[in-house]
Amino acid sequence: MPSPAGTDTPSAVNRRRFLKTSLGGSAALVAAPTLVSWLGAADAKAATNPLPFVDDYRTNLTTNLTPETNAVVRILGGFARIWKTGGAWNTGTPLRPEILRANVRYCAAVTTARTEAQGREAFVYDRQHQSYAMIGGLGPLAGLYRQGAKAVTSITAAPDTTPATTVSDAVPADAPAGSAIGAGSYTSDLGLVAKLVDTVRGPFASGNPGKYAFQYPRPWRMNENSEVVDTGRTDALGYPVYDSKVVVVPQLLRQRGTSPADDGGFPSGHTNAFHLASLAFAYAVPERFQELVTRALELSHTRIVSGMHSTVDVLGGRVMATALAAAALADPANAELKAAARAQALAWFTERTGTTADTLFAHAHSDANDAYADRKANARANRPRLTYVLERQGRKEPLTVPKGAEVLLETRQPYLTAAQRREVLRSTALPSGYVLLDGFEQWGRLDLFTAADGYGSFDSDVTVTLEASKGGFHTADAWRNDIEGDGGLTKRGSGTLTLTGHNRYHGGTLLEAGTLVAGHADALGQGDVRLTGGTLRAGLPVRVRGTWVQESGAVLDLTVRRGHGAVLTVSGRVRLERGAVLSLRPDPERPPVAGTVVPVIEASALRGQFDRVELDSDTLRAVPVYTADGLSVRILKR
Repeated sequence: MPSPAGTDTPSAVNRRRFLKTSLGGSAALVAAPTLVSWLGAADAKAATNPLPFVDDYRTNLTTNLTPETNAVVRILGGFARIWKTGGAWNTGTPLRPEILRANVRYCAAVTTARTEAQGREAFVYDRQHQSYAMIGGLGPLAGLYRQGAKAVTSITAAPDTTPATTVSDAVPADAPAGSAIGAGSYTSDLGLVAKLVDTVRGPFASGNPGKYAFQYPRPWRMNENSEVVDTGRTDALGYPVYDSKVVVVPQLLRQRGTSPADDGGFPSGHTNAFHLASLAFAYAVPERFQELVTRALELSHTRIVSGMHSTVDVLGGRVMATALAAAALADPANAELKAAARAQALAWFTERTGTTADTLFAHAHSDANDAYADRKANARANRPRLTYVLERQGRKEPLTVPKGAEVLLETRQPYLTAAQRREVLRSTALPSGYVLLDGFEQWGRLDLFTAADGYGSFDSDVTVTLEASKGGFHTADAWRNDIEGDGGLTKRGSGTLTLTGHNRYHGGTLLEAGTLVAGHADALGQGDVRLTGGTLRAGLPVRVRGTWVQESGAVLDLTVRRGHGAVLTVSGRVRLERGAVLSLRPDPERPPVAGTVVPVIEASALRGQFDRVELDSDTLRAVPVYTADGLSVRILKR
């Protein structure tokens, strides 16, 4: 790629000056006038009346290198508070040197601690087509996807030594006819999905304009020690040798760019590509949404492990990819394609696995050897990779979710309205104060992994309707976050919603239809609970901080076990109206036995009785025993 106008090959003197200054030395650089001098003044919010990113993303071209002209440069403006671009790749000025020092030190620590296996893995993901690499996030569905899309790669392992030349992915000679690298062939059975991935990664999704605009060097061109300068030596490949601890994977030495001016570090292009592909796949296969997001973060981390990129580079790649994926998916020109790709993927996987739209999710999480089988482990790995070396500073500021961002959850939470998906994104976002993530529209604050687990808070009342007849996530879904807020929840529709968080919302819970599952002792929050219809199910003991009202036709479905306290504890009063039903299930591991009395409800007061008390057993029956403050059942033989 040609160099931008006005850039020159850096001299050794300039390299030394850059190393000393950017990493906290005493020397001062005065940046020459540049085509991106705006970076020294303020972040991209200074642009006059900027359009929302999703309406302006097609401006991301190498001819546009300012926030006024390029939407990607604008949303990455948080970096302008850290780094002031100079007239060439090595004449920038650190505005937050403590962050840039921590950035390089992190890279040095990771690359020097890297194992040989990690280095080989980093080589594979550096050279392999990024869209193909993301297929691994499909877990049990990955093999079927490769088959259906005819997706192949020639990069499956790292060589033992440094390759003699540049290595590129290609279709292997023995691959089936019609095979393609990347997401696959457009003429395959999953051709629409492959086309969607490539469309999201389209002509306006390149990281190169950002690289030219910011001109922030890669970590292997820097050194954490401000007193160490260019040694004057070159390595076997002709690169300058620094007394640096950032160690590039040996197999990647000849894969590096040779022109610093054309080989900037921020933002990371590979990271951008990984996340773009992951979100396109996640739209078509939402059954693996969180795993695909996790894989994108994991593969992006290999850019740091390899020594090819730094933490801020990777953060920038994620920020731009999140916005670009939303823009492409929200673009009316792609509406037909994205819907067709989702339908094609669902049809292919259900047919090949013998599942339905309702059971595909379970199948997609059925492999114990799946690298992403442990959701909690995924969450633990993801969280630090959203901020890396950045430390939070400043006051807590509310987030206005960027226009169009809700499309990223469109297939994962199809039962929510666009406004509700925006609220999910807002209530699960990272806090403000991470300088690089607080750029224009604050795309970097979105936490898509957490958002896939539903609301983080009910700041106003939420009504959700799941209709089982529509299939998939309409039939059943789970909200796993700990939900706070002053609002309450109303559940409607014939589908099932499961709450597994330690919830502290205060507005109460109303069940009108379908099934609401309490998967945590405090799943129902701290307000009143009212059942006007449907079934409330709890497999574990549940606490209600307010009152409990159960109307005619509504079912309370509880699991009872021997030697345990009440299954439902209510701080306030319980009122049972005529027609209310209690359905009990014996615990499979500790079932109650005949002749015992099992406590079921404990409250400050109980009024009314259940119309029916049912026990799901062929050999036992339950006889209710009411008191002024609760209910027990006597277990008898049939």
